[in-house]
Amino acid sequence: MIIKSQKLEISIIIPVFNEDENIRTLAFEINESLKHYPHEIIFVDDGSNDNTKLEVLNLTELKQVRLISHESCQGQSVAMRSGIINAKSNLIATLDGDGQNDPKDLPLMIETYKNSESNCVLVAGIRHKRKDSFNKRMASKFARFIRELLFSDSHPDSGCGIRVFDKELFLMMPFFNHMHRFFTILAIRYNANVLGVNVNHRERIKGKSKYTNLGRALVGVYDLFGVIWILRRTPKKFAIEETTKK
Repeated sequence: MIIKSQKLEISIIIPVFNEDENIRTLAFEINESLKHYPHEIIFVDDGSNDNTKLEVLNLTELKQVRLISHESCQGQSVAMRSGIINAKSNLIATLDGDGQNDPKDLPLMIETYKNSESNCVLVAGIRHKRKDSFNKRMASKFARFIRELLFSDSHPDSGCGIRVFDKELFLMMPFFNHMHRFFTILAIRYNANVLGVNVNHRERIKGKSKYTNLGRALVGVYDLFGVIWILRRTPKKFAIEETTKK
């Protein structure tokens, strides 16, 4: 529970769709991992048709938990945006709702953010010993090859869902659905310092993946042309106002 006299330090945004079996465990893991950081936990229910919304509402023990609901499924990036816009902190963390990201990695990522001398920072997870199927890992490797070829994206794991970053950075970037897959590319274009941190990756224990390799590929090709267009119409460097991190 957040002590009211403490200043809110970070907002944790978790887009979820049909993840009722993972909500409670994930919420308590986050709360335990961030016991030394005043925080809020925002679950964004993206039109689930199971008991996801009810599971969040039942987290009465954790007063810092908030729920945002979409009437229908809008996509992960839209859900992430809803949470970030409504976040009370200027420091944002995102996690996937399937439990594969480990909340224990958040303190190191927060400290990495704090220790950076840059005014605009994205701390992006790099999944160490990824616990996914062979086909999924091969698809990700191919996607990484394409991103590096087309965009010179040097981050080794742009698809990792656990990140810590400035709210201002997200609000500056052009928004489109599936933008979370190109987060590091867009952040670099907007003059952010992108820092990689090795993170734990866990097997999915409960629930089912909402993506297929074919589905990712079809959407990904379409998105590639969109990102190419955006980058060609975006100045290579943006001035960011000099600020001091607090």
